[in-house]
Amino acid sequence: MNTDLLKRLCETPGVPGHEERVRNLILKETEGLFDHVETDPMGSLLCRRDSRGGTETPTRIMLLCHMDEIGFLVSHISKEGFLYLQPVGGFDPRTLFARRVLVCTDSGDLKGVMNPAGPGVHITKQEDRKKVPEVHEFIVDTGLGEAAIEKVKVGDMVVMDEPFLEMGKKFVSKALDNRVACWLGIEAIRGLAETANEAEIHVAFTSQEEVGLRGARTAAFRVQPDIGLGIDTTLACDTPGVPEQDRTTEQGKGFGLHVRDTSFIADKALVAEFDALARAQNIPFQRTMLRAGGQDGAAAQQAAAGARAVGIVVGTRYIHTVTEMVDRRDLQAARDILVAYLRQAG
Repeated sequence: MNTDLLKRLCETPGVPGHEERVRNLILKETEGLFDHVETDPMGSLLCRRDSRGGTETPTRIMLLCHMDEIGFLVSHISKEGFLYLQPVGGFDPRTLFARRVLVCTDSGDLKGVMNPAGPGVHITKQEDRKKVPEVHEFIVDTGLGEAAIEKVKVGDMVVMDEPFLEMGKKFVSKALDNRVACWLGIEAIRGLAETANEAEIHVAFTSQEEVGLRGARTAAFRVQPDIGLGIDTTLACDTPGVPEQDRTTEQGKGFGLHVRDTSFIADKALVAEFDALARAQNIPFQRTMLRAGGQDGAAAQQAAAGARAVGIVVGTRYIHTVTEMVDRRDLQAARDILVAYLRQAG
């Protein structure tokens, strides 16, 4: 398993609208893998592997793998040099206390710490300690004081600053949502090797998913696929305090065959096809549904005249935090099903 690639993807900053560093990493990593590569006006990287089967009108299969991670943009810089932020993506403010962050500027990256504005624990009233600040109440201190005014601009990107870790069979990092999908998009094509694929395969590394599937919508309209595969993470709430019916997935039990969320309902025949293929190939999987949330497969399904779509997902614990956790066995299963499907599709 190419763990080094996953580590580099996760540790590279890229919030919605600021995915260029991730895109450049993928461009370098995929050199020679595709027959055509371009960046669209939304910043999505559109990669195409032509049919090797000689079919005049091959089926167009599109893998949608969003590049962006949740993060922040600087919205204000005080005269003392403290940074105020606006989120791009959904944060639970309970996870933002006392965090180390990276402020990405045109002149270089700055280390910073994030805390809520207000007094420290020793002089906070007892009743105030129970309150959870809103996301906009957190500030970043770069330690530079007034000098930060000359280095940081409104609109600069801020991301969490935590290292990628291997813990037993688990990978832990910020941005596994959705660098997991970027990894899968690359490794699935590598897995095809010299396979004479019948289908025309498009891998779209999309922008701005975390703020409304924006890049996927324009990319899917451009490609107009016959089949869309939304590659993403999903919940793995197989942890204490969560009822069995709310776990979504359990780690170590294979990839998630995503059937439904609030953005789309998967094509029934396509779900059955992946189900049968996984069983035939002895690839572990679990069917998944989400009560809330969406993913890029919905954009493919609704683009132009529409497409058949399904989600291929990897269960992730502690999602939208700096301790996102996936199981390497589930990640491998997701890669294996994608390779198996792309080899025989057409």
